[in-house]
Amino acid sequence: MKKKVITALLCVLLLLTGCTEGSPDGTAAAPTVVSAIGDSQTGPSFSPQPEVKSAAGMVLTADEESFLLKHEDGTQQAFSYGVEDSVLPLVRTVERGASVRVAYTENGGKCIVQDVQLEREAPNPPFNLYEDRAAEILQSMTAAEKVGQMFFARCPEEDAAGTAEKYQPAGYILFDRDFKGKSKAEVIETVKSYQQVSKLGMLIGVDEEGGTVKRVSKYEDLCDGPFLSPQELYSEGGMERIVSDTAEKAGVLKGLGINVNLAPVCDVSTDPGDFIYKRAFGQAAGETAGYVAEVVRQMNESGIGCTLKHFPGYGSNVDTHTGIAHDTREYDAFLNSDFLPFSAGIKENAGGILVCHNIVECMDDEYPASLSARVHEILRSDLGFSGVIMTDDLYMDAVRDEYGAGEAAVLAVQAGNDLILSSQFEEQYQAVLDALGDGTLREDQIDKAVKRVLCWKLSLGIIE
Repeated sequence: MKKKVITALLCVLLLLTGCTEGSPDGTAAAPTVVSAIGDSQTGPSFSPQPEVKSAAGMVLTADEESFLLKHEDGTQQAFSYGVEDSVLPLVRTVERGASVRVAYTENGGKCIVQDVQLEREAPNPPFNLYEDRAAEILQSMTAAEKVGQMFFARCPEEDAAGTAEKYQPAGYILFDRDFKGKSKAEVIETVKSYQQVSKLGMLIGVDEEGGTVKRVSKYEDLCDGPFLSPQELYSEGGMERIVSDTAEKAGVLKGLGINVNLAPVCDVSTDPGDFIYKRAFGQAAGETAGYVAEVVRQMNESGIGCTLKHFPGYGSNVDTHTGIAHDTREYDAFLNSDFLPFSAGIKENAGGILVCHNIVECMDDEYPASLSARVHEILRSDLGFSGVIMTDDLYMDAVRDEYGAGEAAVLAVQAGNDLILSSQFEEQYQAVLDALGDGTLREDQIDKAVKRVLCWKLSLGIIE
């Protein structure tokens, strides 16, 4: 009987001792730890718990087993998901470009994740992953080279390689005349000749939408057959057919040395009488947004640059290739409809957005959208786009009939464009360079634009 009483008293004493170790009087406070999922203890433990440390920064790389964090001071630190040690053995919460705060423990020289808190989502697109390298390149560039990087020029008919070497444009856009009568080998060699003289690599773009707008696939020597329009593809095989077509298209273009497709068309149009209808998805805003998201996702996976167009939405307006168009709709129409496909593309990390020449009166009743600072502010601030903004071709009648070539280019830079689509490249290049020289344009504004262009090139692997 005495043995049982003594044993009971000893158990009580041990329990009381265990409770006092964690008491508020500070006699033996235990370190703060984050327990693993499913970890429970039925009795007191006398094993020392690992110290939980914290770190914060931007995620440079991430996979299912680990991620690399860049701290504010530029140093880098690797973290692992420990299946036994971590509270997140099955949850992957980090994304490249995101800013996070990490709680971790050290085990065998490894930093084992205990918790991750998202402080800022990755921007769209995550160009900040390349900002340091872009800034480094920018520092070594002359004013003339910076101005050149603001032009996505129509490929000249003659001596295109010589022009590229002299002016160092950001890139060339190829049209029918650049493909007609040429074999694959000839196109590849021609594009290669442009890249060889470029110090910063060139964006090589094309309008290969499919349907009524196709530059490459209309020539049987370059493609097995013409690409269909989005409406035709969807009718033939739904979204699955659109995705497979997007992948096939990317393969054809990249095989020729083309790294940017000026697509998809994000305009909402359901009226066959609209100018833009045949090029659009042809359905309401929600369905069009779904289409855009799928196309952008596949283009990114295929490693080809995409361009959402024509911001802020063409609507039922007339063709601005042949004259000015005034859009008189209320702003709510854009919020509830036209902006939705662009927002979907931005969410999927579209690298570029092309702005149309419509005068959208609810946003700016004076300037075409492409030359309007207010329209660009909406795109940056309200829609949160951090990628490359470009004009539609400034040679189109809607702009050419109202402004001189040089004036239009300077206005485009002042409005906030990063790239100018130009069929009058040399003249407009000189106008922007002169405006920078006389103080009409600020160098810091040019630098911001060029930095985004360089980030796009870095993200596409055009430069390193």
